[in-house]
Amino acid sequence: MLIDTFGRVATDLRVSLTDRCNLRCTYCMPEEGLQWLAKPDLLTDDEIVRLIRIAVTELGIEEVRFTGGEPLLRPGIVGIVERVAALEPRPKMSLTTNGIGLKRTATALKAAGLDRVNVSLDTLRPDVFKTLTRRDRHQDVLDGMAAARDAGLTPVKVNAVLMPGLNDDEAPDLLAWAIENDYELRFIEQMPLDAQHGWKRDGMITAGDILQSLRTRFTLTEEGQEERGSAPAERWIVDGGHHTVGVIASVTRPFCRACDRTRLTADGQVRTCLFATEETDLRAALRAEDSSDAEVARLWKLAMWGKKAGSGLDDPTFLQPSRPMSAIGG
Repeated sequence: MLIDTFGRVATDLRVSLTDRCNLRCTYCMPEEGLQWLAKPDLLTDDEIVRLIRIAVTELGIEEVRFTGGEPLLRPGIVGIVERVAALEPRPKMSLTTNGIGLKRTATALKAAGLDRVNVSLDTLRPDVFKTLTRRDRHQDVLDGMAAARDAGLTPVKVNAVLMPGLNDDEAPDLLAWAIENDYELRFIEQMPLDAQHGWKRDGMITAGDILQSLRTRFTLTEEGQEERGSAPAERWIVDGGHHTVGVIASVTRPFCRACDRTRLTADGQVRTCLFATEETDLRAALRAEDSSDAEVARLWKLAMWGKKAGSGLDDPTFLQPSRPMSAIGG
């Protein structure tokens, strides 16, 4: 069991498969010049599967989310999913992706055992997409999402970040579009995880701003804490129907008390929080001559025991993590 000193138990594992990405979103990466991890530093497919096996069979992990960078850039991803699906007990498996590679891989991922996907899409406007991501791939994302839905990787959840002066007027349009296409939309407050450390609290689009915008067109009824559990998104029922919209207010309404996550970077470091400034090296334990599952599990437990009470975002002394989200895993 991965328990911390505040009694929280981690049952949800986020695994970054690569720090590389084929987009350059302004709130995540600089346009150029970001140094990628060297190949020898990356975990191998076997090492990733071994760590997940230890987490599932010895440490109580019930859900595994593959992240990046862009996880679909990992050549062995289908094989990794297939091997994790064969574990006993079998964990729930999902994938967070920018969607560009889904048209090509959705059917194979479903056959391998993936349960569902989260796709990042911040705008319905191709020109705004190009400005936000510095790439002209909007239609590829839309096609990928449709392929995921058709392959049965459902519910397809859409993650959207609103940026001032770019797409901050699109919340109602995004929700109407998501309902029409049977996707589940979740807005995420911009977080201080950009490689260029340009994030500023002043001027960011908050959860309150998003809800105010949505209510100009929709009636929203809060689901409540019982339904939410440890999920990061607060959810609202839309117009009294079957569709919901979520808001992940990591900055203005943090959910640290209910956090049940542990994170592995692509180079084998345990992170207790997206905003942690410390990591625990499991790669060295994996590659040691006397490597044992018991020692890896011990180090992992020790790391999670030291998890802090919260993210520290409200602390005046808060320092942004030195590694960007692409290296940490979202």
